[in-house]
Amino acid sequence: MRRLIALALLAMMACFPFAAREATSFNATARALDGDTVAADFRLLGVDAFERGQLCEKHGSCWRCGKAAQDLAARMLRQGDAEIRLSTQQSYGRPVATIMINGQDLGEMMIRAGLAVPQPQLLKSDPLRVQRYARTFSNARQSKAGAFAGRWLEPALWRRGSRLACER
Repeated sequence: MRRLIALALLAMMACFPFAAREATSFNATARALDGDTVAADFRLLGVDAFERGQLCEKHGSCWRCGKAAQDLAARMLRQGDAEIRLSTQQSYGRPVATIMINGQDLGEMMIRAGLAVPQPQLLKSDPLRVQRYARTFSNARQSKAGAFAGRWLEPALWRRGSRLACER
């Protein structure tokens, strides 16, 4: 009889998986994609990618490294479902999260492509990710991936108004 009751309770819990999980909430800038679909903006945890309008220099001329970063992120997000893990942090007034796509860390992919730099100061609670990002960044710089093949500015400096000579 006890087994039957336990099985019935387990079956009920399986029917209502949301009841066993704690709801996560966050404040975000959101926009309506249609009447019943809302998109919210958040930033990648521990990564600062080149800004959409940012230019980098390679072989003496400017190229759109920021647009390349946006395009890579969009391409990766189309390759599979995104597993989004929210952190408790905020950056530029937005929630911060890690994103895994088909088992791969989007932030790490951006760094590997030479289109983002790590922000270890935001990863104090995740020392393994700090090490992975640092190793990936070092490898990307050595292999001259993306922007690391030429001159570039930290995205934070670019946002504050610094520009490369080729952008002036």
